[in-house]
Amino acid sequence: MSNTVLTVEDLSVTFALHGSEVHAVRDMNFTLTEGEILAVVGESGSGKSQAFLSIMGLLAKNGRVTGNAMLGDVNLVGMDKVKLDAYRGKDIAMIFQDPMTSLNPSLRVRTQLSEVLVKHRGFDKEKAVLAAIEMLERVGIPEPAKRSNAFPHELSGGMRQRVMIAMALLCQPKILIADEPTTALDVTVQAQMLDLFKSLTEDFGTALVLITHDLGVVAGIADRMMVMYGGRAVEKGKVDDLFYDPKHPYTLGLLHSTPHIAHRAARLDPIQGLPPSLEHLPKGCSFNPRCAFRFERCLAERPPLAPAGEGREKACFYEGELNYEKVA
Repeated sequence: MSNTVLTVEDLSVTFALHGSEVHAVRDMNFTLTEGEILAVVGESGSGKSQAFLSIMGLLAKNGRVTGNAMLGDVNLVGMDKVKLDAYRGKDIAMIFQDPMTSLNPSLRVRTQLSEVLVKHRGFDKEKAVLAAIEMLERVGIPEPAKRSNAFPHELSGGMRQRVMIAMALLCQPKILIADEPTTALDVTVQAQMLDLFKSLTEDFGTALVLITHDLGVVAGIADRMMVMYGGRAVEKGKVDDLFYDPKHPYTLGLLHSTPHIAHRAARLDPIQGLPPSLEHLPKGCSFNPRCAFRFERCLAERPPLAPAGEGREKACFYEGELNYEKVA
């Protein structure tokens, strides 16, 4: 049985805005085990990124986080930033969507990679550079010694993303958070990145959190999936279970608004309406204005996240069969 590396309990994130509070994340709970790949999916504004930025201690100044994020027996929530620096990069690392904004344009790649090892693992500069070049080779960069001497703007988008992955993995962290890591890449490079993530979790035993809105990416790599809507998790379970038998109308809608190579359709069927404003969530279930399966209770009560079969949870009162014809 794999060891649990992260336990998140009742995590909530709020932002002070215009004299009021916006609840970006509400009561998030999940565990992450060694070598596991957890996909976190949902539309823009669902709270995916803010939840994990809060765990990393990277919220904006007007943000506030409550709850627990236990890395072993250490609670990262509320930890002093100086103490948190001892864990960021070493035990938990994050890859951001655009590597060009994450890499320093004025420093060579090897300088940026080697300083991670100097700071967290006490390497001398020469040994750190050699280890950085070795990691660049491991993540599939050709001529790694030559590329390590380049500036970020001299590399392609795919190579810059590989550099960010190499940087994140240099200290062999227990947890790697990847926020939309394939969005800016072409399809061929995306496939290479997914293969790389899969092999690295197997080689290092690193647990991977993949934040994405691309269900094709999820299907090809993840073990478990957490669907978020309006700042809350609305369904959780194994990827195959959620893909072939979704229990929440929102998950069903996401699946049917995604193109499928085996089904040639004249048009896609998007989820009707728009995601709710987190500042003014509707009463009851936050998905009810867009839901074809809503009934009176959905308009008055907010459904809790409750068991829905073995290893599964959903936040929905509807207990009947989810028939897509009703949505269409």
